[in-house]
Amino acid sequence: MDYRKKKRLTYFTIGLIFLFSGIEYAVILPTIWKYLQTLEAAPYFLGLALSAFSLSGLLSGPLFGHLSDKTRTTKKIILFANCFEIIGNFMYFMGFSKWLLLASRLVAGVGTGAGSAIFGFLSRSTAPEDRASVFAAAMACRQAGLLIGPAFNLFLRLCDFKIGPFVVNKFTAPGLFMCLMWILLQLAVVFMYWDLPPQEKGGPAKGVASGAGGDVEGETRRGRGPSLPGQPEEESQEEEEEETDESKPLVTSNELQGSYGAVVTPDPAGSPVTNGDLARPSESPEPEESAGPFSRFNLSREFMREEVIVLLAAQFITLFNQTALETMVTPLTQKYFDFGELENSVMYCVCGVEVIAGFLFVHWLSRRAKERVVLAVGLAICNISSVWCLIFLANPIGDFPYQLTEFIIGVFLQVLGLPFVAVAQVSLFSKVTSEKTQGFSQGVRRSVGGLATILGPLWAGGLTENMYIMLGVIMALLLLLTIMMGFSYDRLVHPAATEHAEDNSDEHE
Repeated sequence: MDYRKKKRLTYFTIGLIFLFSGIEYAVILPTIWKYLQTLEAAPYFLGLALSAFSLSGLLSGPLFGHLSDKTRTTKKIILFANCFEIIGNFMYFMGFSKWLLLASRLVAGVGTGAGSAIFGFLSRSTAPEDRASVFAAAMACRQAGLLIGPAFNLFLRLCDFKIGPFVVNKFTAPGLFMCLMWILLQLAVVFMYWDLPPQEKGGPAKGVASGAGGDVEGETRRGRGPSLPGQPEEESQEEEEEETDESKPLVTSNELQGSYGAVVTPDPAGSPVTNGDLARPSESPEPEESAGPFSRFNLSREFMREEVIVLLAAQFITLFNQTALETMVTPLTQKYFDFGELENSVMYCVCGVEVIAGFLFVHWLSRRAKERVVLAVGLAICNISSVWCLIFLANPIGDFPYQLTEFIIGVFLQVLGLPFVAVAQVSLFSKVTSEKTQGFSQGVRRSVGGLATILGPLWAGGLTENMYIMLGVIMALLLLLTIMMGFSYDRLVHPAATEHAEDNSDEHE
């Protein structure tokens, strides 16, 4: 099987993983509250069950990401993580007690940690200019799952039979259904997923080696040029170093002092010192680099940089606001519009269609505009949405048609800005962090998002009767993020592009 076919099948399988994660969310969420009520659970158990799923994913994400960085493989990690999804959903299907149901969501959430390894794999196997479009496609697959998930509940709610000691009804059927789906996905990963080699930096890229005058060899000797096609970068660097050593058989005492930091007395005759006359300090044993992300790079230098903090803040604030508004929508529609389950389902389906269309548009736009431009557009839309919601939704005025129109416009604007911000910040984060530890970095990013999905519903759930406070905080967070991005706008770019621009400016000078 050729490389292109393997790549297509691998990306198709990744799409299935995100699709199934969206289906699971859409299948479980509508029935879990009534399921808990049949088990005589207290109301706070709903928050515990939803938070447990996010909490275990928050903890497992960096771990799976670090394993992906260390082993440079993701297939085994995905297979291992899916086992937790299978076990957790089967526990949900058993449903003997409220504590078992809580444990089932905790176990199933561990499987979501594989997303960190997958995003790290996509970062390593795609070119920087294609990364945003690939991430947009993956996110659109999850949104497609959220859209078609409710359709499965149409037949799952009709289930009413037994399998041995287990009862299959409209509450337990989603767990059994997702258990079978994840088992089928295991087969897809086994037969249709390959650990593709990382994207070579020296591979063909747009605009590379076309404007420097054609002296590629000179740039390569300085360590900035591309390596040969099909040749690993490390090997090419080693050959460059050997070539440089051979081309300079003689060194002076001044060069020696600058290189090794030691004073060497020159020959009285003034003759140069040869390499063979040197007592090389480099022959002394060097401490071996221990494995792990904390030894490969300085953690404070990697995550406490300005641009990284801005992107992590974007991840947290957008997900915090999104989950808070999702929590607020159902009580709001019930209070002002008397919406039931059918009306809310139709509303979520329409929002799902809008989100998928938004991701497809961003997929197209990301090939024609820089990610920071896409992020700025998304933040502008979100700010307009937050102002609209604060004015018109905190205390709706007018008759029913006017109130419904105000609500539809607010929801439309909020959903419209989500794909822009989500895709841009993920793609930029993969570019401003180290490529060697993409899995771990993506795990940290997803953990920050997981924390937001835990705190967002808790914040909104306690302020459904104080809409001005809740929506005011959302607007203030978005305004803060916009200011942070404005000050850091010049730094939100791939470091290679900055270095290339600096090199060109030095050459012109």
